[in-house]
Amino acid sequence: MSVQASPRSMAGHNSFPVDEIREMFPAIRKAGDFIFLENAGGAQVPQMVVDAVTNHLIDSNVQRMAKYEHSERVDANLVAARESVAILVNAYRPEEISFGLNATSFIRLVSLGIAKMLKERSEIVVTDMDHDANIATWLALEADGAKIVWWRMREDGTLHTEDLVPLVNERTRLVACTVTAHSIGTIVDVAAVGKIAHAAGAEVFLDSVHFGPHGLIDVQAWDCDYLVCSGYKNFSPHMGFLWGRFDALCRLPTFKEDFIPDVPPYKIEVGTFPYENVAGMDAAVRYLEGIGRRFLPEGTHSRRAALTAAMGAIREYELSLSREMIAALKRQGAVIYGISDEERLKGRVPTICFNIPGVSPQLISAEMGKIGIGIRDGHMFAPRLMKRLGLSMETGAVRVSLVHYNKLEEIARFEKALAEIISGHRK
Repeated sequence: MSVQASPRSMAGHNSFPVDEIREMFPAIRKAGDFIFLENAGGAQVPQMVVDAVTNHLIDSNVQRMAKYEHSERVDANLVAARESVAILVNAYRPEEISFGLNATSFIRLVSLGIAKMLKERSEIVVTDMDHDANIATWLALEADGAKIVWWRMREDGTLHTEDLVPLVNERTRLVACTVTAHSIGTIVDVAAVGKIAHAAGAEVFLDSVHFGPHGLIDVQAWDCDYLVCSGYKNFSPHMGFLWGRFDALCRLPTFKEDFIPDVPPYKIEVGTFPYENVAGMDAAVRYLEGIGRRFLPEGTHSRRAALTAAMGAIREYELSLSREMIAALKRQGAVIYGISDEERLKGRVPTICFNIPGVSPQLISAEMGKIGIGIRDGHMFAPRLMKRLGLSMETGAVRVSLVHYNKLEEIARFEKALAEIISGHRK
């Protein structure tokens, strides 16, 4: 069932309706006792997203821009999805949204354009906390004359914006950073990043892939210039989207066939992309809106207000998940990477990397998998972060990543299993 179709019995209540929400996810219902604690590797999707994908494949599985009903439905679906995602990120206009395969391909597309615009502004600031997709892509521009400047994470697992200030100057072309670390869950003060970069005449590129399911995206408040996101963490199928300031996208050099208009989104959306998954992303936005309406007064029709309410409620609920998971890990003697102090938990999302002294991450992950608890081990696609943490690429760490359909009871089961693994395998 969809959120919209479900009863509004929880509207106005302070409690988060996690049990009712879980019923909307067919994978969770089918999985029985299995616990999804690897949502950073792909969140599950609600039934309304499954329905949107299915309906597209049945009713509209053709190419767009033709004069018959099936193709016209594709065009209409893309218009609707573009509007939904524009509302999700608080874009200035829907044309600033471009759809494609994934966030990485969009980072590369923008970087190739930036490479042709370096000139006297040739410095690009990157961080050592990001996913490698938002580092290696920019490092590749050294062949085009770019100079890479490193904004280093401090030992407290946080990027401090005061450390960015001396790195940005009249030679800076762009600052590229994450909104939230996909590995250790730290949230970055990207609004401050925008102020610092723009004061020096530089642009800001944000990777919001991991923040998307946990908080409210707001490109206007953040004052960024480009932002990428992926559907697979955001309760949608695998796809990606790029937001960019309209004038910035107009200036950006891109590859396109001659007949394609040299304006966004057309100049960005070159070739066919998974229209059915874009329909799923549209439905995922509407799913979040449905959650938000439970926390709004009757008669509030603004879609952005609904999304704001949804992500506020999700942030508050997930804070309780972070608090309990970190407490559980501390009770088991875990080394937690990133923010773990009780008073600082609002600076993170419930994505937590840790290690247990004397027990390998691979063993913990494998043993958890055997008993129906899905987690991840390894380098988390962040080799530079692993080096900062003193961890090898071969072993890395264990990661648990929760979202709003997880429950405190699942954390209790996880802790019990972890305690048993430790007692049976510690060297």
